[in-house]
Amino acid sequence: MARVKIRLAAGYVAPLILAAMTLSSCLTAELEKQAETLKEQEAEIARQRKEIEALKSGQQAQDKRLRDCNRAFREYFERAQTTADVDRAVALYREGLAICPDDEVAHYELGRLLAAQGRYPEAETEFESALKINPDFTDARARLEALPKNR
Repeated sequence: MARVKIRLAAGYVAPLILAAMTLSSCLTAELEKQAETLKEQEAEIARQRKEIEALKSGQQAQDKRLRDCNRAFREYFERAQTTADVDRAVALYREGLAICPDDEVAHYELGRLLAAQGRYPEAETEFESALKINPDFTDARARLEALPKNR
């Protein structure tokens, strides 16, 4: 009777081994799938980190431009508007624009001063700069169009 039990048990071994191998291959496939998913997630996280760093860098650059323009306004543009010396005002606008080149009003005001001095090519450049920054700047466009054509 012991032999019969051993034979019966032996008859179950092969299916158990086959089931274990099948389960093992299923687990291996599942693990490989999860590993691939993890790689994709890590790549996405790395991409997002780069994007965040680029945004931070861009924000820092924008903050610096804002600080520079505030400084240019306080130290140069305001002083240029209050000085009676036209040459000094021109110099102050130029110094301020070196720090804050994207201030269309400063370009416009500098253009007005230059035009009043008869320095039309320089005035034209300043009015054009103002219009590049703000194409809807009607006063700059009007001043540009009013400059003498034969200089």
